[in-house]
Amino acid sequence: AEVNKVMFALTVTPQVYNQAVHKGCDLIISHHPLFYVPYDYRRINIYCAHTNLDKANGGTTDTLLRALHLEGHYYNDFVRVIELENEMSVEFLKLKLLPVSPRLRIINNKKVRTIKTVGFCAGSGSEFIASTPCDAFVTGDLKYHTAVETDKVVYDIGHFESEIMSVSLLKEISEVKETVTTGGSYQDT
Repeated sequence: AEVNKVMFALTVTPQVYNQAVHKGCDLIISHHPLFYVPYDYRRINIYCAHTNLDKANGGTTDTLLRALHLEGHYYNDFVRVIELENEMSVEFLKLKLLPVSPRLRIINNKKVRTIKTVGFCAGSGSEFIASTPCDAFVTGDLKYHTAVETDKVVYDIGHFESEIMSVSLLKEISEVKETVTTGGSYQDT
């Protein structure tokens, strides 16, 4: 089908779909995929870039790092590790993360005061915390048992907060003329 107008969203919800119909969009591009596509959604094409965007060089985690004015190197497909020039206090990294995530949670079971290496994984990165060689780890989802058992300082910035910037990345990659952007539950049109 010919596409003239595109809506970008973090997640395709009924509200996002209805907004796309109301705005006359032909395509919705989102980060999170649908588990199933309701039959009545057939009026608009839907494209979701989730795992491929998470793994891609320049993808979801790299977008988060750019927003924080940090650069990292690859550890594996999903995780980036930053080697800081100088040690940073746990509190200073907290202050750096707060603009992205005002509801930030910090787990510091060993009462660590300074860090030299930081791992990053936007979205659900809990499974990578134990295997990533770093002093601290920043992710969007932290599982309870991982939090209880970790020796690392872990910053849980929230799933939404860690990935919402990917909506702008999808828009940038698409390079379309007329777009409608929505942040899921937040409206930005």
